[in-house]
Amino acid sequence: MTLAKYTFGIGDRFGAEGEAQLRALQQAEALGVEVVPVWNKSNREHTICSTLPSDTRREADDAVRKCGWRHPYFVDADHISLTTVGRFLESSDFFTIDVADSIGTPASAASTAAFLSAMKTFRGSLAVPGIGMPFDVSDALLASVAGKYLHAIEEAGKVYRTIAERKGSGDFVAEVSVDEADSPQTPAELFFILAAIAREQIPLQTIAPKFTGSFLKGIDYVGDVSRFTREFEDDLAIIAFAVERFGLPAGLKLSIHSGSDKFSLYPVIHRAITRANAGLHLKTAGTTWLEEIIGLAASGDDGLRLAKDVYARSFERHDELCKPYLSVVSIDRRKLPAPGAVERWNADDYVRTLRHDQSCPQFNPHFRQLVHVGYKVAAEMGARFTDLLRASRESVEANVSMNIFDRHIRPLFLGSQAGFGTSQESSARLRA
Repeated sequence: MTLAKYTFGIGDRFGAEGEAQLRALQQAEALGVEVVPVWNKSNREHTICSTLPSDTRREADDAVRKCGWRHPYFVDADHISLTTVGRFLESSDFFTIDVADSIGTPASAASTAAFLSAMKTFRGSLAVPGIGMPFDVSDALLASVAGKYLHAIEEAGKVYRTIAERKGSGDFVAEVSVDEADSPQTPAELFFILAAIAREQIPLQTIAPKFTGSFLKGIDYVGDVSRFTREFEDDLAIIAFAVERFGLPAGLKLSIHSGSDKFSLYPVIHRAITRANAGLHLKTAGTTWLEEIIGLAASGDDGLRLAKDVYARSFERHDELCKPYLSVVSIDRRKLPAPGAVERWNADDYVRTLRHDQSCPQFNPHFRQLVHVGYKVAAEMGARFTDLLRASRESVEANVSMNIFDRHIRPLFLGSQAGFGTSQESSARLRA
């Protein structure tokens, strides 16, 4: 099972937007670019939303059938480990193996010695095509990589073999995520992480490293774009070199987690993958949920009432809702509007504050991040929320499709500027 060059992780908290998401990818197809969908949902999200991995599979299959999608598609067991992989085995064909909990735990002395012995051939000056300066591969560097990552990659190997025993080694896609390390991996570290993965005989198709800067939920990149550009370009070169040296799958590509709405990075990513003729996997998370709330707020009185209630309850439960996401949210509570003030807003006020349009003076990234993690509040509303989703299909779907196509696919895969059109404009385009 092999991934296409471009793949797009489409998280859908409540499993209601599969068709709207897929129609955005069909707009790219109509323009000559194939972007393959990967429906991703983590164990934590299933637990909060009271859903099962089979629900995500059903959503994907139904959307593909109803939209007439003619290309491959996947269902991702997102951020799984040995303790959670079991419930995903039947429904998923893409597995993001998350080793965050094992990073920094030392491997056994025997494993470490074997790894260091195998890597000694690279000691000294290591030149990588596409990177200007050679790397100085010292004993200290190799020992550091082994100390931080070797045990974690061995754990990834255990998860991979557990999946392969059930599904067969060629019948699923494997990704390894090391993006929750304490510090970004240097290109040299990434090279030796890939060496460890090859030694575990994981036929890796995507790897998610940690980059410099902050990749926060639902808002733009926070950091030095020029530095990210250098890192990203170097990592592309490292992957190509590692594929050649270690026999990893030829289509191995970078995966960007928390990629939602990193608008300032999309132009440089597009240029880099175009120059290198490289693939890309972008994993979005809760932005579809935010577009649902935007669509509800714009749809009428009941939807706006619900959107206001979601914010008010999220404001009251700030610490609880943010706790699982502390590494990927940065909310200044002083810049959050009081629920009483939000209560007086009309639909336009709410939408403009939440929609990620940085040219709009009303946009508030702190408000947006809080609503982003507030999907638990909507899940607890039960039928009130899901019934309104069904009743507001046109408004919600227009926003979902517009967000994916105009703001993500266009700048990333087509090389055109991200758009911030209205949902009415998107509706007209979809009807056409």
